[in-house]
Amino acid sequence: MPETVSDKTIFSLLEVSRSIQKTIAERYRSLYWIKAEMNKLNHYTHSGHCYPELVEKKDGKVVAEMRSVLWNADFQRVNQQFIKILGEPLRDGITILFQAGISYDPLYGFSLKIVDIDPTFVLGELEKEKRESVRKLQAEGIFHSNKNLSFPLLPKRLAIISVETSKGLSDFFKIIHRNPWKYKFEYTLFPALLQGDKSIPSIIRQLANIAEKTGEFDTVAIIRGGGGEVGLSSYNNYQLAKAIAIFPIPVITGIGHSTNETVSEMVAYENAITPSELADFLIQKFHQFAIPVDEALSRIMQASKSQFEQEESRLAQYSQSISWSSKAVLATEGHKLSTVINHLQLFSMQLLKERKADLNNIQRLLQLADPKQLLKKGFSITKINGHAITQESTVKVGDEIETILYEGIVYSKIVR
Repeated sequence: MPETVSDKTIFSLLEVSRSIQKTIAERYRSLYWIKAEMNKLNHYTHSGHCYPELVEKKDGKVVAEMRSVLWNADFQRVNQQFIKILGEPLRDGITILFQAGISYDPLYGFSLKIVDIDPTFVLGELEKEKRESVRKLQAEGIFHSNKNLSFPLLPKRLAIISVETSKGLSDFFKIIHRNPWKYKFEYTLFPALLQGDKSIPSIIRQLANIAEKTGEFDTVAIIRGGGGEVGLSSYNNYQLAKAIAIFPIPVITGIGHSTNETVSEMVAYENAITPSELADFLIQKFHQFAIPVDEALSRIMQASKSQFEQEESRLAQYSQSISWSSKAVLATEGHKLSTVINHLQLFSMQLLKERKADLNNIQRLLQLADPKQLLKKGFSITKINGHAITQESTVKVGDEIETILYEGIVYSKIVR
């Protein structure tokens, strides 16, 4: 009860707190659906309880903040729903729609007791951000800027943005280092965070570092292991996607197993579902260079062989002509003509030996580059109308194509 001192009614702090507690309890008896950004989950493993920090921001500034509690049993249930629907657990830095009761405690103050969180709302928020980023990039006319760059004939020098301990990066290296054709790649690793809100400035910062020395690289590869929809949300960020879209050299990505393409992947020159697939893409670029070279070597070999045959025939005719002429002249100038014939024969034989040696050397080199050697190792050559297919744009749905294997030919029809 309050006391009266010098005509003043005085309440204790506990009395005020209990009055507030009673008012809050009578006013907010129901559960309410509330939207807020979960700045931190604050999960304590020893008890299993969570004490999320909830905020609301406007123009980048916090305009409201409140503590909350999510008891262990509710957390376990909600977390399982997130894993089932989103592919990963509840985490920091996402906007959530949650159901909670409003309470006040004299000792701990205001708090929200969370009893449920809707994982489908998180998906909706991510999709909303994705659409807005795409709209901005298209409005600025830069959505296809990186895709319109010319890709290097041989993408040998790589600037890699990743985490050194990433399994995805390990898979990528395994393929490019162990390729059976011994293609050699050079790379520089630019370490960056690859998940969560902090990944956005981290990746942009490394792109800026690479931009200062683009002359040293052929392409930039952003490599990350697998993850769910929430883990990939940072790649829908407008600022990150813009940094990739306007980058001066081609950017290629292999950031996870998700089938829902992020905006960063959309604007990149090339995106692969996995780091392993990205490594295969680079190796295929080397193949596309090697096959025309092999075909050119084959044409050179055939032309050289034909030229040598012509020269050999011409020399034989010269030799025969000299032989008949020498018989007529021998009667009068036998000794002189004999000397000339000997010189000519020696010269002819020497020239033939040199030409044949050159031909043998060229044939040996061309045999080493024989396309059959690549076919024997499991690769193939796909043709349409007798010409090798090196670009997707040269075929369309309904075209019939042939694929040449080491042993046999497979005929196919384009359906997609």
